[in-house]
Amino acid sequence: MNDLAPAQQDNQPKPEPAPAPERELVLRVRNVGVSYWMRHSLIRRKRFWALRDVSFDLYRGDSLGVIGKNGVGKSTLLRLLAGVMSPDHGEIINYGVTVSLLSLSLGFVPYLSGRENIILSGMFQGIPRGELRAKMEEIIRFAELEDFIDEPVATYSSGMTARLGFSIALNTQPDVLLVDEVLGVGDADFQEKSKAIMKDRIRSQDTTIVFVSHNANLIRELCNRAVWIEDRVVQIEGDTGAVLDAYARFLKTGEKIVHQPS
Repeated sequence: MNDLAPAQQDNQPKPEPAPAPERELVLRVRNVGVSYWMRHSLIRRKRFWALRDVSFDLYRGDSLGVIGKNGVGKSTLLRLLAGVMSPDHGEIINYGVTVSLLSLSLGFVPYLSGRENIILSGMFQGIPRGELRAKMEEIIRFAELEDFIDEPVATYSSGMTARLGFSIALNTQPDVLLVDEVLGVGDADFQEKSKAIMKDRIRSQDTTIVFVSHNANLIRELCNRAVWIEDRVVQIEGDTGAVLDAYARFLKTGEKIVHQPS
């Protein structure tokens, strides 16, 4: 009987592996396009598509890099995700998350002080005034603007303005943070500090990030997924390495995956 025991054990059905935990979907983009009317002649206008057909899903804890050449619609995509503008076709579904857009062109009121703009910008994102006041000193300290925070933003350099916007977005902790090229501003110390806090957020999965950049190395370093946009359409979306390899091949050879629609 003892000799048969191992064989009997081998014939026992093995338990099914536990299913992988389902990822939480936070934003869904389906066949999104945005167009503008441009004057073609004195009496005729021509429709220009800033984005033509963009689709992807964004999950909680993702760090999604968006790469492509100038003028392909990357910044337009961030504005769509933030709800600043609406698509002309397709749909963007927000599954109940707060979204904050951080851009070099972030609109502060120039005649108000940095301190007043912190309150205004935060409240525009739906953050209570009391919470903003509680985090005020932390926001100022991270932005390195202690000596200038009560001066009008009109007197700030572009780097100071971007640091303030970056600090507001990071310290108010939206569910989804949209970052447009801002990690390239400031001196080397501020850039390293910004990258470090972004990495901490990514590791902890506290914040879902969509990061637009021309810097493939930075996207490779920070992002677990990527999207390459060219000809105003998504060429490829998925694993960061595969996307960046396809983009690098395009820069060398001109090889595209999806050709521009007619």
